[in-house]
Amino acid sequence: MPKCDLKVDINRRLFLSRGSAALAAGAAVAVTGVPQEAKAKPASARVDYPSNRLANLKDLKVNEAFDVAYPDADAPGVLLKLGTPVEGGIGPDNDIVGFTAICPHKGFPLAYKADEKALSCPGHYSRFDCEKGGHQIWGHATQNLPQYTLRIDAKGDIYAEGLDELLYGRLSNVL
Repeated sequence: MPKCDLKVDINRRLFLSRGSAALAAGAAVAVTGVPQEAKAKPASARVDYPSNRLANLKDLKVNEAFDVAYPDADAPGVLLKLGTPVEGGIGPDNDIVGFTAICPHKGFPLAYKADEKALSCPGHYSRFDCEKGGHQIWGHATQNLPQYTLRIDAKGDIYAEGLDELLYGRLSNVL
């Protein structure tokens, strides 16, 4: 599986200490003029994620989480065959979706609750509705759950080809 090196290891104190240094440097640039490298085009925040095979249709059971990892081994996720058609669902019944299994609030691992068709966080109790594209329905998270962009080939293999939200702990995604 291709490696995605976009993780961030920084805390608030480190960010603020680096941020104040950058602010001081920015003030110096304002006095002396714009450095040449700042005149270059800004880099795109969009990441081109790899197309990874996650499973086959026959691997999935209705309303049971199938553990996967995307875009790399450090990003756990789930594929779900919900049993009813949903917006963004793929497959013969338009009921297959995939999500990251890490809470976007503080990075706790999420658990699938089949009776609610929701992913739940044990840390601060955020819940995400799997039938509604990972929409947050409760808790401290400030964004919806990142959902995989999926496709199925003629053999029934399911591939992830991107994400619609920022992964917890990653620098960029689709900002």
